[in-house]
Amino acid sequence: MSRRASAGSWIGAVVVVLAIVAAGVYLARKAMHPGPPLTTAPAASASAPAGAASAPIQHPIEQAQTGPATASTSALPALDDSDASTIAALAALAGGNDLSSLLVRQQVIARIVATIDALPRHDGLATFTLPARVPKGAFIVDEADGGTVAGEKNVARYAPYMQIVDAVDPQALVAWYVHAYPLFQQAYRQLGYPKGYFNDRLIVVIDDLLAAPEPAQPPALVRSKAFYVYADPALESRSTGQKLLLRVGPANEARIKAKLRAIRTQLTGQNLHPASTATAR
Repeated sequence: MSRRASAGSWIGAVVVVLAIVAAGVYLARKAMHPGPPLTTAPAASASAPAGAASAPIQHPIEQAQTGPATASTSALPALDDSDASTIAALAALAGGNDLSSLLVRQQVIARIVATIDALPRHDGLATFTLPARVPKGAFIVDEADGGTVAGEKNVARYAPYMQIVDAVDPQALVAWYVHAYPLFQQAYRQLGYPKGYFNDRLIVVIDDLLAAPEPAQPPALVRSKAFYVYADPALESRSTGQKLLLRVGPANEARIKAKLRAIRTQLTGQNLHPASTATAR
């Protein structure tokens, strides 16, 4: 939960739900800093998908349920020239909500891919990879039962992001994602997975987020240098993505998970009952 890289949103909804949510739940604002190119291979991590370079494809994009002719059939631009069309598509998926103040408008797909890939890890998100800007205002804490917890007023900071989460239609999102999938696959390979399959990684990320705990009470926080961490080591050891969901509050977490389940169903053709992902990992 540091000011530097403690947290992190999605594509339209896995792609505005996972990328915008990630960037939308920083505990403290941090100006974007220049960093290495997004094509730089990520550092090795124990939470990276085992055998990602050679594993058989588990979720081919062809199995996604896109509905009757809902996606564009226009030719795709080159990845380096895709920002304008991607922003236009995300704006349409956002249901009329203004994205201009939320999205970082350069290397949009590469940022989305890098952010999604990082969510199941435990080492936070690099600020230069984020596809969306952090929320306005400072992180607020409250005192409760002699301890410190995230303040209820923080929920208001996430409202613009949650409006987009609520507005996105899963079928329309998946239809666009399937059409644009070659660009996501290219960005994933450039990230450092030359034989990897991005859609498989996306399902891993969704499942990890759906397994985030749902505490009955706001988890206690403790100060660590310039930032807050969870007092419970079991919570603090959770993946970056799961800790992001904890930060948005229980009501927002439930809304995000409902949207992710619907998106997963469209992507895999498999209905996922809430109880099947409620157990914390």
